[in-house]
Amino acid sequence: MDVIDEAIIRCVVRDARATYAEIGKAAGLSPSAAKRRLDRLVATGAIRGFSAVVDPQAVAWHTEAFVEIYCTGNPTPAALRKALDDIPEVIDACTVSGAADAMLYMLAKDIPHLEQAIQRVRSTALVQRTESAIVLSRLLTRPRL
Repeated sequence: MDVIDEAIIRCVVRDARATYAEIGKAAGLSPSAAKRRLDRLVATGAIRGFSAVVDPQAVAWHTEAFVEIYCTGNPTPAALRKALDDIPEVIDACTVSGAADAMLYMLAKDIPHLEQAIQRVRSTALVQRTESAIVLSRLLTRPRL
């Protein structure tokens, strides 16, 4: 990974649909050289994929929450991921240090929808209890590197 690879990554994080010419300009390369470098970053797994960032407001999912999960026993991260995988309202899930075993970021259309989704999380055999914090306003959102 060098400064050119980092420039390419910054460019596609900002706009996953950037053309090879745009990527090349951002990294100081020709479009064909940018394509080769981008293909290498994908092949090595440095870039795992490309995605669209959907505005939750546009799809009418206005309610956001952070949910701490406290598990029964000591489930593996893989088991916890499998338990949460079929709950589409779970947008992000991470194991964390501290008292909670994991932290979820959830989206729902409204409070009743969020409550139903949290209940589905609680109904998994691995989850003993949850604690939730509903987002009131979003202060800052940056693209991920």
